[in-house]
Amino acid sequence: MKTVIVVPTYNEADNIIALLDALQSQRSQVAGELHVLVVDDNSPDGTAELVRHYQQHHSAVHLILGEKHGLGAAYIRGMQFALEQIGAEVIMEMDADFSHDPHDVPRLLREIDAGYDFVIGSRYVDNGSIPPEWTWLRRMNSRFGNIVARYVAGIYRVRDCTAGFRAIRASLLREIDLGTLKVQGYAFQVALLHRAVAAGALVKEVPVAFVDRTQGESKLGLSDILEFILNAWWIRLQSSKTFIKFLLVGASGVVVNLGAFTILLGLGMNKFVASPIAIEISIISNFMLNNYWTFRRRQTRDRTRIKGLKFNIVSVIALAVSYSTFIVSAWAAPTWPPQVHQAIGIVPALFVNYFLNSYWTFRHVGRLES
Repeated sequence: MKTVIVVPTYNEADNIIALLDALQSQRSQVAGELHVLVVDDNSPDGTAELVRHYQQHHSAVHLILGEKHGLGAAYIRGMQFALEQIGAEVIMEMDADFSHDPHDVPRLLREIDAGYDFVIGSRYVDNGSIPPEWTWLRRMNSRFGNIVARYVAGIYRVRDCTAGFRAIRASLLREIDLGTLKVQGYAFQVALLHRAVAAGALVKEVPVAFVDRTQGESKLGLSDILEFILNAWWIRLQSSKTFIKFLLVGASGVVVNLGAFTILLGLGMNKFVASPIAIEISIISNFMLNNYWTFRRRQTRDRTRIKGLKFNIVSVIALAVSYSTFIVSAWAAPTWPPQVHQAIGIVPALFVNYFLNSYWTFRHVGRLES
């Protein structure tokens, strides 16, 4: 098996030779050929020159240069080169700053040998870890990124969606067609993982200890964060028929909710009593449509009565959220029509219903292990 480790670099002169030495030391632990491809974005600190010198004594080390357009652009360029010019059977992603331990390379590759298609060195599974010295802001930023990827982009069964330490079968990458991934920054990690999961890849997460770089500076910027969030929503809107169906059902629920509320008010019912009744009617309507249309094709482990129990729990939570919002809105703007307060209460309840029902009540049993 020919493995190519793709290492994007920009101003990594302080790390690159030590990393190449560390990876060379792992060659005896890996079955088959182990190659390293450095994808340098014309680093002004001389990273490429150091690699060229190293190549003179190590034929399995490769180098390509390009303009700096972001992490994703570098990975796409490198992976395409590894597939077309080196003949890779497995491609690995790895940072150049030792945040990923080279000694973990054989561990990830053993899972490929075991039959998995996409192996992730995960910080957020049992025995995985992040640096203890991380500030709460850094921890929240990392967690937020994974929440966005899991619950917005829909990769909810992967614990570490933003990991940059991964081993992937070349056959899967050819099926995905890297040229169609229109991302340049860190959003590439989620975009590629989403395509792999959608293609039915067998994914495995193995625990790793992530450490902070000791040399050089982080390349993550505000533009990368914005692209990451926008790309997650784009993935959801472009590829999730389930989400689109849910939005349509939600729209019908708005009509049912407001219609029932107006009818109950017309019958002389107090608005604070009519509101939860109308909410419950719309919840039942939404559940019926979601159960027999939106999530109809999902394979779930639970029997119908268990799903029904879960749905009732979600309904109570959604009812509480919507009714609380209704009360706050009515208190804050007492001169507004009651229908406006009711409509405001629908919004948070819609998202509570979707996330809890999609990722709990109707949770899909897919091809993923951890």
